[in-house]
Amino acid sequence: MPLLALGAAGFAAAWMLLALLLGRQCAWLAPLAALDMALLLKIGKWPAGTTRAGWAVVATAGVIAAANFLIVAGQVGQNFGIRPWVSALQIGPHYAWLLATLATARGDLALYAVGLLLAAWLGLSGRRPAPSAR
Repeated sequence: MPLLALGAAGFAAAWMLLALLLGRQCAWLAPLAALDMALLLKIGKWPAGTTRAGWAVVATAGVIAAANFLIVAGQVGQNFGIRPWVSALQIGPHYAWLLATLATARGDLALYAVGLLLAAWLGLSGRRPAPSAR
């Protein structure tokens, strides 16, 4: 579980940095976040099934939410000349939600949904042993 939390935090931070660099939401990173979370769970030896799928979906949703919050905080911080993590402590959740909804397009929402569905599918699927020839 610590590996998943560390990976999710790192992915959200990288997503924020790329989005602030490009000046876009970069919603196309949501399916990549799903791949990363499923891979981290597989590396952590979680067996394929509903538990791994649930954790993959929760972790992917957390990455999407954290990245969007950090992007909003970074954009607000740029206007005031402060760092994104300082701005994240200053803005409230309602203001962040308002700015995130204004910046998010329908295509972004579709990519977030693809990411969540991909996380569920990857969590459920696992390598099954091949049938024996006996």
